[in-house]
Amino acid sequence: MGHDHAHHHHDITGKKVNTAFVVGIMLNLGFVVIEAVVGILINSLSVLSDAGHNLADVGTLALSLLAFKLMKVKSTNQYTYGYRKTSILVALFNSMLLLLTIGAIVYGSVDRFFHPQIIPGLAVSIIAGIGIAINFSTALLFLRNREKDINIKSAYLHLLADALVSAGLVLGGIVIYYTHLYWLDQVFSLIIAAIILFGTWKLMKESLRLSLDGVPSAIRLEEIVALIRQTKGVKEVHHVHIWPLSSTENAMTAHLVMEETVKGEEEAQIKRELRHLLEHQNIHHVTLETEREDCENGSC
Repeated sequence: MGHDHAHHHHDITGKKVNTAFVVGIMLNLGFVVIEAVVGILINSLSVLSDAGHNLADVGTLALSLLAFKLMKVKSTNQYTYGYRKTSILVALFNSMLLLLTIGAIVYGSVDRFFHPQIIPGLAVSIIAGIGIAINFSTALLFLRNREKDINIKSAYLHLLADALVSAGLVLGGIVIYYTHLYWLDQVFSLIIAAIILFGTWKLMKESLRLSLDGVPSAIRLEEIVALIRQTKGVKEVHHVHIWPLSSTENAMTAHLVMEETVKGEEEAQIKRELRHLLEHQNIHHVTLETEREDCENGSC
């Protein structure tokens, strides 16, 4: 039998990404304070709900930044993979935190239906207009790297959704100002909750899958197996396992049953070719074990 290990990864935790998180945290934290103060002064549940959601986003950005920092920590004898998986655990925690935020928004909205209060619609529109500018500009900071990491993608989607939610608040505030239909404040709060839930549910499913070492959604196991089987010199493949090491790195192990005529340098060349092909599938940590005979039912 032969064993082969390959370890490569792409670093997207540079200064630009860190700066994006820091700027995003500062801008959104400042906006949360403004929203909270104005929401209390004008007694607007929709503004306070949006402030609570934005505060959760600040926590999301802060924890994601911490996870990126921990990914750089070197491995030890106790943690042979280092702290890379914290990026996945943070994504899972953030999705759970957002679910709590949704629950609070829904509870407050339902309660306000039974205890209605008058709010100034124009003030709601003004504060939401500021939110559009802040959330959209912050989302642009993550635009370039959004497909490279689940945390960056979640930050981008959340901030973009916040900008759209703020646009809804602007519309709602204008309608309230001209129609005096104050119950629309609760309606728009529930719409905010629904929008957040849609994005959060997808994030939670993917982060839970990765936390349980499931195959990342962007990778198709059957396609990987087919790719290996099509490689010249490989008779069969089994015991294929693919799992995430972090939110940016994936690993794979597999048993290759080689043709009887394949030996020595030819076998090494096949492994090199497979590593190259797997890198294009975003699998950069590969361990391949080779065998010289077929295994009944794929078990050895």
